[in-house]
Amino acid sequence: MTEQHEEHAQRFERGTDGPKVILVGVDGSESSMRAAAYASGLARRQHALLAVVYVQPVLAAGAALGAPVLETTDEIAEDLVTQIRQAAERVRGIFEVRWQFHTFRGDPYAGLVTAAEDLKADAVVVGASEQAGHRIIGSVAVRLVKAGRWPVTVVP
Repeated sequence: MTEQHEEHAQRFERGTDGPKVILVGVDGSESSMRAAAYASGLARRQHALLAVVYVQPVLAAGAALGAPVLETTDEIAEDLVTQIRQAAERVRGIFEVRWQFHTFRGDPYAGLVTAAEDLKADAVVVGASEQAGHRIIGSVAVRLVKAGRWPVTVVP
């Protein structure tokens, strides 16, 4: 093998033979659950791993006031895992999807970027924002698209 060929063989390439990892961001909202359903269909058809990611928000103001922030976000994560397991069980034997659940802490955009990098995602799927203010400052989905690092699908 030539030195140039060896260097190329050792480098990671995204999406060269179809996606290997499809990342979906979930937060319990209806649009994120629709995104998870859409992403699971993609993962099934592409024989890819579905990485389901929940980014636990760090609410500094709530923590300063003594609110049990981590307990609440941990409960949300546990509920999401339960919902995903139930959905996977309902389609067992009909549709098989390999999936993993991951939690990251931070703001949703930074958490999803970190997750996509760490998990070497080939594609990212998110639900459309349901908050009116995001039309002005930009939603997580818009920021992911603008980053231009992965194909991003925004599910309404």
